[in-house]
Amino acid sequence: MRIIFMGTPDFSVPTLRALQAAGHEIAACYTQPPRPAGRRGLSLKKSPVHEAAEALGIEARTPKSLKSAEEQAAFAALEADVAVVVAYGLLLPKPILNGTRLGCFNGHASLLPRWRGAAPIQRAIMAGDTETGMMIMKMDEGLDTGPVAMTETVAIGPEMTAGQLHDTLSATGAKLMVRAMDALQNGLLELAPQPDDGATYAQKITKEETRVDWSRDGADVHNHIRGLSPFPGAWCEMRLGGTWDRVKLLASTSAPGTGAPGAVITGSPITVACGAGAVRLTRLQKAGGKPLDADTFLRGNPLGAGDVR
Repeated sequence: MRIIFMGTPDFSVPTLRALQAAGHEIAACYTQPPRPAGRRGLSLKKSPVHEAAEALGIEARTPKSLKSAEEQAAFAALEADVAVVVAYGLLLPKPILNGTRLGCFNGHASLLPRWRGAAPIQRAIMAGDTETGMMIMKMDEGLDTGPVAMTETVAIGPEMTAGQLHDTLSATGAKLMVRAMDALQNGLLELAPQPDDGATYAQKITKEETRVDWSRDGADVHNHIRGLSPFPGAWCEMRLGGTWDRVKLLASTSAPGTGAPGAVITGSPITVACGAGAVRLTRLQKAGGKPLDADTFLRGNPLGAGDVR
């Protein structure tokens, strides 16, 4: 089929490559415009999909909006059979949704209707979900509310991070989208409406919520840490060498123990008391430093009982 691909981050790239490898014609790639980069923001960095499209010899289009009649006409002029959307980042107005022969199909990283919205991978882990998945749905004017065509469930391990789940779902979604487009091409793709019950919204991660709250249960703190790893990263302050420094917490495990929230129960391994139970910190990153396993981190940064907040 003749496909318009719409995506922006690394998560989207495997699907783009898989569709082209499956023999579909990619008429164009729509992606977010280049963003300021570098220390002073003087250079512009293309999105991962933009770079992948150029490497594959595909035209990359980077409109700031799809609301204008001119952009909508340019989209329709591609005369595509279908649009495939994976983490594009712009809302699609009705003329775009209807701008191809068969409509727009989205690869979404959750088991809809749970975790509609922008951050389904992080929110699933932070909530302690034990499974998630990829879904292919036909888009409508709602937020991830369209009918579902295909689903593949993925287990979330007890110590799996958002980064690890991201990679698993990205690869799973690429294979699932190829299957969906093959079925669509052959007139075999069946759509089922989403149920109304169980809908939740995966809000964007805010800076304010990334700091660890040690008064929460240990299981919640552990899920918070792994749900934000490696980006943007949960963090706390630690007293290192007599000064309080900001430290990212990139991996942890649930651990037994009691104490005042934030108290260091043991310094090696690093076990910190929570509102109930405790967590053991296994990978950390000091501001301006590299990610380190806990043993390496401790060699230059011993911790006492009151050295975490």
